[in-house]
Amino acid sequence: MTRLTVWYGQLTTQRRLRAKGALLAGGAALWLVAFLLLPALAMAAISFMRRGPYGEIQWRLTLENYHRLLGYGLMEWSADYLLILGRSLFVAFVTTALCVVLAYPLAFYIASRARRTRALLLGLVMVPFCTNLVIRAYGWMLLLSHEMLPARLAQAAGLLPAGTGLYPSALAVFLGMVTSDLPFAVLPIYTNVERLDWSLVEAARDLYAPRRRVFLHAILPQTLPGLAAALILTFIPAMGAFVVPDLLGGAKYMLVGNLIQQQFGASRDWPFGAAVSVALLVLTLAGLFLLRRRGKGVAVQ
Repeated sequence: MTRLTVWYGQLTTQRRLRAKGALLAGGAALWLVAFLLLPALAMAAISFMRRGPYGEIQWRLTLENYHRLLGYGLMEWSADYLLILGRSLFVAFVTTALCVVLAYPLAFYIASRARRTRALLLGLVMVPFCTNLVIRAYGWMLLLSHEMLPARLAQAAGLLPAGTGLYPSALAVFLGMVTSDLPFAVLPIYTNVERLDWSLVEAARDLYAPRRRVFLHAILPQTLPGLAAALILTFIPAMGAFVVPDLLGGAKYMLVGNLIQQQFGASRDWPFGAAVSVALLVLTLAGLFLLRRRGKGVAVQ
């Protein structure tokens, strides 16, 4: 006997309901398989191949690329690539932390304004998206040069030698990374803050809860979905960034994104570049796992 069910006021069967679900999700699933899963599998397969003398891919299985990534070369062991991976992870964590620390109070400030003011402030947050990332990086290069006011103030305070700018430096890299990724943190947090149930906050205050407990038990749990989205949307591009570190770091502050760009570009070493890309994917997933566990720990407190 066919089992009937009601779906949005219509009488249908379980088989038809599953068919509708598959039809609705089929397009998105095919898109993910074609443009995410298959390229990732192809990249993983190429990482186990050899590079030919002219840069071609030789279809012979080897672990040489991963040995090289771990520092085992023709001569002696070197930690250069491991340092690049560790530096990339550190930069991504610091960039994510700075973006969230800046975005959280900014989201509350925007949500507390009048409707027209909110629209204006959100538009200002989105302004960086209207400009190419390379142009923004060149703007920071000009602003942090030795002739501009920030560098002159640092020189006057004795923090920089005369005639030296704030670029290239790690400070310039972090400024460029944070300003590029900050909108990705503000928007999801703002979406949660705008829908905040303030009656829970008032109830906590009526029960004489201190400010710390009001925040941890009445405000933070309601904003955790937006906070988790902000962490993901900020951490992933920060891990793979290469334009900002290359320009603002003066080609001296190499991250894993720059290493991958070199292998697929001038070096024409696609197998090793694919191995580094796989390592980047693993590091990104590991970092997201740590951020998720940390977020759960904060929520429990």
